[in-house]
Amino acid sequence: MFTKPKIFQPFPNLIAAESTRHGGYSQVPYTSLNLGLHSGDELETVYKNRDKFFEALTVATENVAYSYQIHEDKILIATEAGAYEGYDALISNQAEVFVAVTVADCTPILIFDAKQNAVAAIHAGWRGTVLEIVAKTISKMQATFGTNPADCFAYIGTCIDECSFEVGEEVAQNFADVYKRFDESKNKYFVDLKKANKAQLLACGVPENQIEISEFSTVLQNENYFSHRKEQGKTGRMLALIGVKK
Repeated sequence: MFTKPKIFQPFPNLIAAESTRHGGYSQVPYTSLNLGLHSGDELETVYKNRDKFFEALTVATENVAYSYQIHEDKILIATEAGAYEGYDALISNQAEVFVAVTVADCTPILIFDAKQNAVAAIHAGWRGTVLEIVAKTISKMQATFGTNPADCFAYIGTCIDECSFEVGEEVAQNFADVYKRFDESKNKYFVDLKKANKAQLLACGVPENQIEISEFSTVLQNENYFSHRKEQGKTGRMLALIGVKK
């Protein structure tokens, strides 16, 4: 049903997890733990899936803050739980407020400031990555909570892998050469979103040994994860969540 990033294991009061596609109630093509409210699945079923997922994490559904994501760089300071709209990153320093993002190829990034007990959940597709939403989120945490990036631990979650993220020139031109390669046989570029987002964390001052990157791919391990690209848009969504318990 979910995996827990190893990077957060030293913190017993922290709950952080990334869902898989297993253990829910949704039918084909959303089989089965679809947590996306805007995926086209029956809403009643998605809410049942969410309740089951949150219960497994010992998180109350009413304590989760999430947003309808728009592939931009707006950041919500979540002082309380609830449903929001128009944000692709949520930050909080409130105990029992669990911030969450949904993905199905885009990159989820979870951040924990171990000194200030502040958290962030970030949705970074290629547009959000280009807009440097990770760097902007850390900057917002610094300004709002007094976060020192050296105190942060980060998880770059399961997303589309470099060898599967084939793009045209119109997307590739937004990325530095170090994050892309050109395949002459296909006349296409391939972009590494995990590498690009890790670079933002490092540039902000998050120590490399405090960053974990998921070894999994939504495309290559599609049996365990939803992939919008591989499943041609008809699929569910995973959810990545982080928060501090009282």
